[in-house]
Amino acid sequence: MAITHTANRRPIPILVYHQIAKAPPKGSPFRSLYVAPEAFARQMAWLKLLGYTGLSMSGLQPYLNGEREGKVVGITFDDGYQNNLTQALPALLKQGFSSTCYAVGGLLGKTNVWDESQGIAQTPLMNEAEIRQWVSAGQEIGSHTHQHVNLLATDDEGCREEMALGKTGLESVTGQSVSHFCYPYGHYEDKHVAMARELGFITATTTQRSRCHAQTDLLQLPRVPVLRSTSLPVFWLKIATAYEDRRKK
Repeated sequence: MAITHTANRRPIPILVYHQIAKAPPKGSPFRSLYVAPEAFARQMAWLKLLGYTGLSMSGLQPYLNGEREGKVVGITFDDGYQNNLTQALPALLKQGFSSTCYAVGGLLGKTNVWDESQGIAQTPLMNEAEIRQWVSAGQEIGSHTHQHVNLLATDDEGCREEMALGKTGLESVTGQSVSHFCYPYGHYEDKHVAMARELGFITATTTQRSRCHAQTDLLQLPRVPVLRSTSLPVFWLKIATAYEDRRKK
């Protein structure tokens, strides 16, 4: 029987990052989603110093299932930006950490076109070769749909197609099973959770804020956002205390 809910004995934070790059000028939309490369490197070094191991969603699985215990943190990146490869990967490898990057299967080698209408700067996404480079470096690829659609604004057939194509497309690029999903914009309903389960996803992450506690649906996992303004003391509060749990909506 498939495991559907977490069984971890201690709370597990799953960190979420977007771009690992210098932030655009003040006043730019979504400036908070940029974490400077040196800040990211410091955060990874601090995790290691505090005795934590950073893991991909697959690496985190035994801990979420209650099969293993330890000081672990999930590390995830949304959208598949090229700067995750060039700026985040060296810091991850230095600490011996793994992570999961949720790529948009139909936009590899393009830019974050879904953001363009909001005036957000266009940034390169990893192309197929770079996705393979990411995987060959011991990191993981998850799916963020085929075109980064808002599932709430898409009919059921379209949602199922977006989720299925995102998975199979990335599997053909990586040559590996893509078992982890992330809802674009954090927008979803119960029917989308059911679709993710039908398509064979083992976990799915959301934008709900909290560390993961026992008896959480594996296809509705909350995460801990790391932002441009996140100082090291606040970073520690986010992973080691109930700081984020209190922000759960």
